[in-house]
Amino acid sequence: MRATFVLGRIAGVRVGVHWSVLFIFGIIAFGLSQGRLPETYPGRAWTVYWAAGLCTAVVFFASLLAHELGHAVVARRNGVEVDDIVLWLLGGAARLRSEASSPGAELRIAGVGPLISLLLGGLFAFDAWLLELASGPGVVVEMVAWLAGINVLLAVFNALPAAPLDGGRLLRAFLWWRTGDRLRATTGATAAGRVFGWLLVVLGLIAFMRTGMFGGLWLALIGWFLITTATAEGRQAHLREALADVPVRNVMTPEPLAVSADTTVAGFLTDARYRYRHSAFPVTEDGAPVGLVTLDSARKVPQAEAHAVAVREVMVPLSQTTVVGPDGPLADLLPRMEPGAEHRVLVVEDGRLVGIVSLSDVSRTVTWLMNTAPGQRGGP
Repeated sequence: MRATFVLGRIAGVRVGVHWSVLFIFGIIAFGLSQGRLPETYPGRAWTVYWAAGLCTAVVFFASLLAHELGHAVVARRNGVEVDDIVLWLLGGAARLRSEASSPGAELRIAGVGPLISLLLGGLFAFDAWLLELASGPGVVVEMVAWLAGINVLLAVFNALPAAPLDGGRLLRAFLWWRTGDRLRATTGATAAGRVFGWLLVVLGLIAFMRTGMFGGLWLALIGWFLITTATAEGRQAHLREALADVPVRNVMTPEPLAVSADTTVAGFLTDARYRYRHSAFPVTEDGAPVGLVTLDSARKVPQAEAHAVAVREVMVPLSQTTVVGPDGPLADLLPRMEPGAEHRVLVVEDGRLVGIVSLSDVSRTVTWLMNTAPGQRGGP
């Protein structure tokens, strides 16, 4: 899940928002302003209800962000780098570059999220109680009470022992500690996630057929998300196991053809060297990599301007490109790879470009591994 736009960095972690957040944001604001708040405290102006609903939705997403920031901060303290945090339709996700090194680290990283949500729920409940004692505005009391309830619900739901929920990671930490086998632990957690997901799908469809309420379909949607995500996690775990001993240099295309940052877009597009071989090329300046340019991004430049625009102006800068060393494990690179020419991985050693990796390179290696006996594996 990639962010539609980036909010900035908090505690050194890039925070983004997917466009689907607007959908759930609207549902929360509308549901509160047109349902719960006027039903509980009637007689206020419609602007009061809408202002309260919008403010509550904002604070709710801030609570989600705090939950994910907890994961990110604890992950970094346990030696796991964090790519970013993305808020989206069904909550939030902190994207980690690698896995925890031990069951204890997995336990700490997974457990902090529900703990933060539970603490926030308790804090909001305490605030609601204080406001009630002080005879505060009823609408405000209801806003804070709703935030207390939703955070406690978020903590309880995330603590359920089913991947990809935080509880699934807690289950995996326990199974990993008990068996000493991370792959076996992941298989158990993902199986629990699929069972729980199907349970939600069935319950959601039954509730919808009996009541016709949208909430049943929403429950089924969450269940389907759990099934697909848990299945993907299981496949990813087996893939990581297969690639555990494969270094990046065995997969990369060595000494890739690069384009100078000062080359004009017109020169880049008309040069026969770049026309047929690939869809993306590393960009270098004085021999050092500075970014990645795709043919698609270059072709978007109007022909009338292509002779005056340099490749550096249309490239993906190095800061937004995945860069790895040639001796790093390919398994740690997998979570950071995505489809699309603009997501190619640059392989750099001592400041010098030595290779490039695409998803097709990884797929080719996986196919080779799956069709080769372990004793015959010397390199793809």
